Amino acid sequence: MTMYSHAAQHGLALQEGFAGFIGRGVGAIVLYALVGLFLMLVGFYAIDLTTPGRLGQLVREGRPNAVVVTSAGLVSMAFIVVVAIFNAGGRLFEGLLSALIFGLVGVIVQVLAVRLLEWVTRIEVRAVIRAEHYAPASLVVAAAHVALGLVVAVAIS
Repeated sequence: MTMYSHAAQHGLALQEGFAGFIGRGVGAIVLYALVGLFLMLVGFYAIDLTTPGRLGQLVREGRPNAVVVTSAGLVSMAFIVVVAIFNAGGRLFEGLLSALIFGLVGVIVQVLAVRLLEWVTRIEVRAVIRAEHYAPASLVVAAAHVALGLVVAVAIS
């Protein structure tokens, strides 16, 4: 008895089409990860361009408030991408396209809403994110990012 027939007898053989299933799944993971990474980069640069001060530089310098705001922005983008993927119902092209479209809309909405929050609350975001020490107001800006990410994510579903 060969090793293969022995494995097949005991139910250890792979079902036909398993390799294709794995290949499609791995391909989908890679494509969604690329779309998610792209959206997070777009979101970061949109926030960076519209936030007073160079956010990327401030993060590299370890400014705590810049790190808090940036982290919240990335998490909120992840909410949007995850819900878009989930709602695609296994249809890869539709899932990728909806994640991309909703993600880009989410970036625009977040930037506008955070600027509105800045205006309404009179928080001087430039001073907050540039501060070398933690400023509680950074949590308000971060919360706005996360909340808007959740709102956009739920709007997708």
